[in-house]
Amino acid sequence: MTPEELATLTCLRRARDLMDREYAQPLDVPAMARAALMSPAHFSRRFRAAYGETPYAYLMTRRIERAKALLRAGASVTDTCMAVGCTSLGSFSSRFTEVVGLTPSQYRARDHRHLEGVPSCVVRVATRPRRSRVPAGRA
Repeated sequence: MTPEELATLTCLRRARDLMDREYAQPLDVPAMARAALMSPAHFSRRFRAAYGETPYAYLMTRRIERAKALLRAGASVTDTCMAVGCTSLGSFSSRFTEVVGLTPSQYRARDHRHLEGVPSCVVRVATRPRRSRVPAGRA
């Protein structure tokens, strides 16, 4: 890997760390690109090439990951939506359902006792949202 490529990855990681840390704040691509010291278009292309998904998709996955933890703890769907930085309950519910396969209410109602006593770092990995890839030609 060249020094330029390493520098680019360092900048991308700075933006990714921002998303991980500030997921509940209103973040848009220009703000993320500023953290990476890149133009928004260049940042979006480089982020997708490095991490396999767009910056917005990554941010929403982090938000849904945090939402799942709040819902398992018994938080309401509306409170969870707001706590993770989403402003539209409908958009949050649609994206949650798309990624998780259950509505937020269905996920909250499930029995999560099997996760009791499991270290939080293991729970985070085991319950991390997995995006399914859309086959070519079906986007």
